[in-house]
Amino acid sequence: MKVQKSMNKNQSRGERNNNPLNIRRSADQWEGARDKQTDCNFVQFKSMAYGYRAAWKILQSYYGHFCSKGMLFQVGNIVGRWAPPLENDTENYIRTVLRLSGIGGKENLLPPENVDGYGRLSKLLAAMTCVECGIGMERVDYEAICNGYRLAFPANRRKLNRWLCEEDEYRNW
Repeated sequence: MKVQKSMNKNQSRGERNNNPLNIRRSADQWEGARDKQTDCNFVQFKSMAYGYRAAWKILQSYYGHFCSKGMLFQVGNIVGRWAPPLENDTENYIRTVLRLSGIGGKENLLPPENVDGYGRLSKLLAAMTCVECGIGMERVDYEAICNGYRLAFPANRRKLNRWLCEEDEYRNW
């Protein structure tokens, strides 16, 4: 499903910024960031695919962090780090993501760079987009999630394309 790219006032901030997970500005120099950043708080990307590329790379760093601390790569740990309780209703965020994604709360997810885990993690990113942008699943740009993965892990392009052709669950999503 492809989302219209026209700018309108019905778009969320994350959609206008091509930053569907509302990644905050920091010292990080994100690939695909717009040359001129006009939002004081959140990174603005050239396209939604680059916004998702950044999200995939953050998930990859979370996976490494959790492994080094002996933690599991589960929705609760991911969302707890992404949207800490000091700034968010983290428990509600986790419940919403679990409901929208269909991922089990105790499910240990595969690392982002493992193509076999793409289906589950792409659903996670779609659900997090809904929470971050205040939109329904029908407005999530699934093609951009996929293209963001290709940008984040270019060595996996062929494997991902093969996976997408073979995976019935994703085709019916």
